[in-house]
Amino acid sequence: MINVEKRKKRRIRKRRKRKFGLILSVIIIVILSCLIFYINSNSKVKKVLPANAENSLKKSVVAPKKVTLKPKLKPPTADFYKHIYKSDGHKVAYLTFDDGPSDNNTPVILKTLDKYNIKATFFIVGNMAIKYPNLVKKELAAGHSIGNHSYSHNYNYIYSNTNTFISDINKCDTILKSILGSNFSTKLVRFPGGSFGGKLKPFRESLNSAGYNYVDWNDLTGDAEGQNIPVSKLLSNLKKNTEGKDHVVILMHDFFTKSTTAQALPQVIEYLKSQKYSFKTLN
Repeated sequence: MINVEKRKKRRIRKRRKRKFGLILSVIIIVILSCLIFYINSNSKVKKVLPANAENSLKKSVVAPKKVTLKPKLKPPTADFYKHIYKSDGHKVAYLTFDDGPSDNNTPVILKTLDKYNIKATFFIVGNMAIKYPNLVKKELAAGHSIGNHSYSHNYNYIYSNTNTFISDINKCDTILKSILGSNFSTKLVRFPGGSFGGKLKPFRESLNSAGYNYVDWNDLTGDAEGQNIPVSKLLSNLKKNTEGKDHVVILMHDFFTKSTTAQALPQVIEYLKSQKYSFKTLN
């Protein structure tokens, strides 16, 4: 009985081996057939195509047809407004007001300018324009020039990197358009704190590349040096900084803490008129 069982097991193992061998043979035959078919097909394609067809195909993929683009207009340069400082035999004063509008000082300044029939340039802060949109409209309607003084006026934020700076400038531009209409456009910017110094060079370049122009100042009343500086001190600063200059861009502020600036403005104008200055805006 034991021998019979052993013989049965050997026969089963032999049948399994033959079956496995048969399956393996079929698999090998299929693989060989596919390989032969692929080789024959590839050789037929090469015969049908011209000799240089493959090279032409490669060239069409690797070297696509070049498209000639129209050259972009050059962005304005940092020298765009420097001509205003040049002496040309005429004495010109540009009155500029930063950081507004404010509900207590801007109306007083506008009233004084209207009295003397003088136009000035207001560099608007976006978050202040949102608070007092009617004053921004009034400035433009009176014929004054509107400039961009950033949206936030937050030095640490806007000067953290150039992308943040341009984004803040663009945001102010959007606010001004929303107040003054989509047709309103100004590319005139004043850097908060001024554009002076080597550290701000990348910011000046990025601003020009974004299509804006900027202008600083070469004269001031010194109202940025504190709150409610006496009128007499403001006038003294103005006279000292104006001396010997034909063209003066005068820095002043219409922020709500600058009441003495509004009070001093009539005397500022009277002094400049006595020195034979005419008045213009920065457009």
